[in-house]
This record gives sequence, C-alpha cells and structure tokens, in this order.
Amino acid sequence: MADTCGRFYNRGIKTERGIQVMYYSNGNYEAFARPEKPKDVDRKSAYLVGSGLASLAAACFLVRDGQMKGEHIHILEELGLPGGACDGINDPQKGFVIRGGREMENHFECLWDLFHSIPSIETEGVSVLDEYYWLNKHDPNYSLMRASVNRGQDAHTDGKFALSDKAALEIVKLFFTKDEDLYDKTIDDVFDDEFYASNFWLYWQTMFAFEKWHSALEMKLYIQRFIHHIGGLPDFSALKFTKYNQYESLILPMVKYLEAHNVQFQYNTRVTNVIFEISGGKKLARQIVCIHDGREETIDLVEDDLVFVTNGSCTENATLGDDDHAPEQKTADGEGGCWKLWKNIAAQDPSFGRPEKFCGNIHKTNWESATITTLDGRIPPYIQRMCKRDPFSGKVVTGGIITVKDSNWLMSFTLNRQPHFKEQPKDQLVVWVYGLYTDVPGNFIKKPMKECTGREITEEWLYHMGVPEAEIPELAATGAHCIPCMMPYITAFFMPRTKGDRPKVVPDGCVNFAFIGQFADTVRDTVFTTEYSVRTAMEAVYTLLDVDRGVPEVFNSCYDIRVLLDSTSKMMDGKKLTDLKLPFPAELVEKKALKKASGTIVEELLKRYHLI
Repeated sequence: MADTCGRFYNRGIKTERGIQVMYYSNGNYEAFARPEKPKDVDRKSAYLVGSGLASLAAACFLVRDGQMKGEHIHILEELGLPGGACDGINDPQKGFVIRGGREMENHFECLWDLFHSIPSIETEGVSVLDEYYWLNKHDPNYSLMRASVNRGQDAHTDGKFALSDKAALEIVKLFFTKDEDLYDKTIDDVFDDEFYASNFWLYWQTMFAFEKWHSALEMKLYIQRFIHHIGGLPDFSALKFTKYNQYESLILPMVKYLEAHNVQFQYNTRVTNVIFEISGGKKLARQIVCIHDGREETIDLVEDDLVFVTNGSCTENATLGDDDHAPEQKTADGEGGCWKLWKNIAAQDPSFGRPEKFCGNIHKTNWESATITTLDGRIPPYIQRMCKRDPFSGKVVTGGIITVKDSNWLMSFTLNRQPHFKEQPKDQLVVWVYGLYTDVPGNFIKKPMKECTGREITEEWLYHMGVPEAEIPELAATGAHCIPCMMPYITAFFMPRTKGDRPKVVPDGCVNFAFIGQFADTVRDTVFTTEYSVRTAMEAVYTLLDVDRGVPEVFNSCYDIRVLLDSTSKMMDGKKLTDLKLPFPAELVEKKALKKASGTIVEELLKRYHLI
C-alpha cells in the first residue's frame, strides 16, 4: 500500500525494476527484527555534516542497522563539541545555559527504536530507553498550574479548552483540509479572533511556539500527529521528560556509543559546500568543501561515499548575554553558516529546496530564552507557591511550562526535575524562561525583551511570580544569575511553505546524498521535535544503504475512530453533539444521522466517548 506521497508501507519487497525501496511498517514483527548486513557496506564510507541529534542518530543507524565500520564514518562539526540544538552546558564564564528544552511522548517511534539500543551512561546493563521509561513510570509528568495571571495567581484554565462552537468547527475543518490547499497559508488565514480568545490557542501557542503568521499546514500536521494527546494538552500529562538536560541525557550516551564503535569526530570543521555531478537525472555528490582549523580543505567523493547534510538550523547565530548585557542580535536575514551551505547546495538543483523561505524573515522567526539559576533560598518559595510542589524533591516540578497569561512578552517558564545538570549544586535551581513577543515592553521592565540584560529579565520574571516590587531589584541582583539567549531562527521551520521548499530526505536522483534534520521533508511527521530529527536520519540511512527493515511509520492515531471521538469530546469540554449550535440544514442532517445510528456500534461508540 502506498500513501499519497508514493512512499511504501508494510512492504519489504523489490519493485518491478528490482530496486529496493525504503518502506514504512508498524507492529512488533518489524520492530524486533534485525536487518541483514547491506550489500557492499564494507567498501562504503559516510560523511555527516553537523553533530546534532539528526547527524548522531544517522551515525548510530549506520553502525547498528547498516553495520558499517565505525572507522568509515566521519562526523564533521563546526563547533568544538557535539549536540547541535540539543545543548545544556555549564560554561566556566557564564554558568548553566539551556537554550531550549525537549518535550517527548510515548509514540516517538523512531526515537525509541534508536534509544532502546543506546546504553545508559548512568546505569550499567540498561538502555537509555529503559531508564527513561522507569523514570516516567515512577514520576509521571503533569502540571498543577498551566497558566498564571495577576502576579503569580492561578489563571484557572482548569483543563478547559473554552472553544466556541465556531472555533471548534474551524479546527475540524483544518484537520480535514488537504495539504496542497494549505500551501503558503498562515494560521491567520484559517482562524479568527474567536479562536484566538480560547484556552486552546493559549495552550497551543505557548507549548509549540506557534505565531499567527506561521504555517497553517504545520499546525494541521501537529493536530493530526498529536490528536491522541488532546486530552493531555491542558495539564501536560501527555509529556515525558529526561532526568537531566537533553545534552547529558540524550546526546552524551549517543556520543559514547559512537566513540566505542570508533566513529571519527572532526571538530572545528565548517562545511561550506557539497559539489554535485548531475547528469541524466543522476545526482552524485563529488566533493565536500570545508574550512578546518581556519584552512580550506576538500574531500573528494566516489559513489560509495555517502553524504548526510543537516540543512538549516533553528539555533544558528544564537547569541548569549549575561546579567549585565543583552544578547547582541546583528544577524541579517539569511545569514549563518548552515544557511549558506544549504544555499550553495540548492543553487545546483531545484530539488535541493528553497532555504530562503525559512531564513528570510528573522522578525517572524525569532524569540528569546533565558536560563535563570537561583543562588540561595529566597526565590524557591515563590516557585513552590506556583508549581505547588517542592522544587528540590528530585521529582517533577512545574510539569511543563507555566504561561504568564497577562505578560506583555507572553512569558512562560519551567523547571524540570532538579538538579537539571549533574554538576548543579544541591541548593540551586535552574529555570528556563522564554518570551514569544520580544519586541514589546515588559510589564515591570519597560523595555522589549530583546533589549534586556539577564538581570532585567530576572526582574520581570520575579514580578510575575508575585515578589513585592520593592524587593525585586535586590533579589534579582543577588539571588539569581541569568543568561539570556536570542535565537533569530528558532521557529524558521514554521514559516509558510509550499511543495519543494523543503527538500526530500533523499532528493530525486541522488545516489549518495541525503538531507536530514528539521528542514528535510518526510511524510506526516512534525518539525520542532526530537522524533523528526531521528526519523529523517533513519530514512536517509535506510534509503542510501538499502537497509531491508521497515522504518516505523508515524503513529496512526489520526486514523483511529476511537481517538477521534475521544479528542472531540475533550475538545468540546464535555458538551454533547446535540449541544452544538449548527445551521438549520446541518442540524437536520445531524438528527437523521443520530437516528440511523440508534442501536448500532456507532451509537455505542458515541456514548462511550460522551458525545451523546
């Protein structure tokens, strides 16, 4: 069976031309199977540009499923350490820094396929998945205050979506809209103020960082992808988190695994171009151009040399400030090494995508985060009052972000399990703060967030937690340490797009080249997730090496009538179908349909999910 994009499901056979194709699968049969060693893999090598999650995952799949020798795998990284956007460091000069966090769920099929094979660096004899599974079983995530108002008071969203009938129907309409009808459309093209006034939009916008000018197509894909978690959206009970920051919990175990298999890491290497030989529809990567330790070098390639490029980056040209300085933002639209690389590649063939669609409007793709470290016992009581948990317990604290509903910056903040860093002192807390609106004055600090020092951001945060105004300056100066981070491209992947703007994972005609990461295009999955990075990596490796094993398909909850009925019921805050105010003709149709359903399995399902 093929989907609308011509990708194959549940097939492990050769096509009529005798060419093995990458295919999708589900179920334990494929999940538990180990593929045979691909043909001629011992004479192949691989070059991976970047060392973020997608690149590291691709290297792991090359080792585990491709059975390629580690000595043949070369990871070329511009910086001096791996991880890409999945960072978390204790900088000797600045202190603890986390640019962003990662929200995960149980149906990240490719991610868990990978991490069940990566050994834990915490506990001998278990996998990263094992320790993650046990942690989230023993300490499940949920929020006790999703949003605040009036300086630290509970906004009492109370698990409600507060959608009008009109707004609910707009969501349903978007869910069923064809992809091509949403090309280059914005969220503002499909919703109005009635929808934006709902709790649904408050939850959605702040959890996923969507803005009204972002892609309606991406929003539709998110709704379809996570429809099974609609009920967990108001309190984050759908989410799961790692024990420590993403770097220590996810990236380091992968790096240790790859180093144990002799994979070659080459740091301080900025790749500037990949040169192709294009003839008769065949596209062959022939040369990598890079700057290593300040000198330009080239790597000549043959057909057995596989190249994996992470095109684009949400954290490209991110800048840090400190307590006394705002982060500088001097990046012009389209600037940045990874964008230049993609532009150089894209100039050689239209199938390599259109990077300017994503990096050409920083005003619409930026927001700012900040890492606040508390230094003594004065601030934690304010945190505990809001999250209603002991932040020093080692267990779930806020259970996801707390959004300050009346913040001019639309500020949200979160504390994951503490300590968030292994080196973190026991009497300190690490808090992650972000603001979606960086160009408007704050409520306490009358400056745009992007112009604020770390201390000023801390003051604004303390104000919204209810600290007496007279105490705020002193507490911000002596009770906390703050590192702000401006990210000009953080939501670049949400920009409106059309077919071909994102290149396919393996562009048509490519025999030894693949794109991986958030700006490569694959079926049905959603960007800005760890799963998307790992999925594109898995598809790339399985395609170029002809790995004869199915890639787990995107969880198919959007095709499950039970999930659809359950999510509809929850989205309506318990209202029945008959409570909806419909136009008279539609109301007649509804009554006739319910009459025909009487006494059938349809009626049973509608009752089970409280819709009638």
